[in-house]
Amino acid sequence: MAIPLFILAGNLMNGAGLTPQLIRLANSLVGHLRGGLGYVNVVSSVFFAGVNGSAVADTSALGSLLVPAMKKEGYSTSYAAGLTAGSSLIGPIIPPSIFMILYASLTNTSVGDLFLGGVIPGLVLGLAFMVMNWYYARKVNLAVHHDKPTPANILISFIKASPALMAPFIIVASIVFGFVTPTESGALIVAYASIVGILSRNLTAKAAWKALVETTLLTSAIFLIIGASSVVSWLLAYAQVPEQFSVLLAPFADSPVAVLLMLSLITFGVGMLMEEVSALMLLTPVFLPIALHAGVDPVHLGIIITMNITIALITPPMGACVFVAAAVSKLDLTVMFKAIWPFVAVALVVLITVIIFPSLTLYIPSLFK
Repeated sequence: MAIPLFILAGNLMNGAGLTPQLIRLANSLVGHLRGGLGYVNVVSSVFFAGVNGSAVADTSALGSLLVPAMKKEGYSTSYAAGLTAGSSLIGPIIPPSIFMILYASLTNTSVGDLFLGGVIPGLVLGLAFMVMNWYYARKVNLAVHHDKPTPANILISFIKASPALMAPFIIVASIVFGFVTPTESGALIVAYASIVGILSRNLTAKAAWKALVETTLLTSAIFLIIGASSVVSWLLAYAQVPEQFSVLLAPFADSPVAVLLMLSLITFGVGMLMEEVSALMLLTPVFLPIALHAGVDPVHLGIIITMNITIALITPPMGACVFVAAAVSKLDLTVMFKAIWPFVAVALVVLITVIIFPSLTLYIPSLFK
């Protein structure tokens, strides 16, 4: 039940018109720098991650607003679309995350620990894309188009965006401190989003109905996939596929890093050819016993699987965000397929970094033990 509630909360936030406020805040913070709109793109994705948690929704919402503006300021269309799709990967990693909820339901791992574990990897991924944008801005010699904002302007932008910024803190804090269960937290954030939308007078009856319809469609698709994947998972277990994987990975059993790298390689390949929720539902039951035997923390494994599945969203030929970015930027799909690979490479470097340094995932959850 937590899944449709979090999806509905994100859709209600979008219907309440909070996305432009988040973009304005990001623009007031970094828009005055060289390559400012590229930074705004990434920072907006970080903010948007706490509202929606969907990479596809992030690509669609931010791309339609930022890609045309970036083109006017000298960015190439392919780079603007690629950065929008790449930075959208932050959405499912920084809480809330539907992928993490699904993983928790399969492994009995704490949702709160998973949400906390995704914070640093998500921020590191955002930082990596900002470094990439810094290099691009200097390579093509982008001009500075905005004046440095005054502290008063930043404060005003922050106040206007604060209702949206409060959402992830309400979700994570309520779960981590044991005030509510994940399902109750979903209900709480739906109520919060509804109140914010009504008080701001932006959430009309039409917008609320659209949010309900979109939530129903997406939830139905996810639950159908869960049902089908459960059958396939049972068949894989009956065929002793996990045991065969264990034998295959036996030479690496003493090295958690080697096991995670091998599992990531498999997930990357599967994610290129399979829908992401299906891949998560199928691979998690197979990978869990292997990783636990190698001494991998289940929270760390959850973040690694989430990152792998998320990267698949921008990996041709099945990456959904690639198709959305091409559509909103009116870019030929073959051009988009070529342009996305540098962003895939940056995301993979961050993934490998998180694998090698598990403290990036486990440090914040350890503070709340």
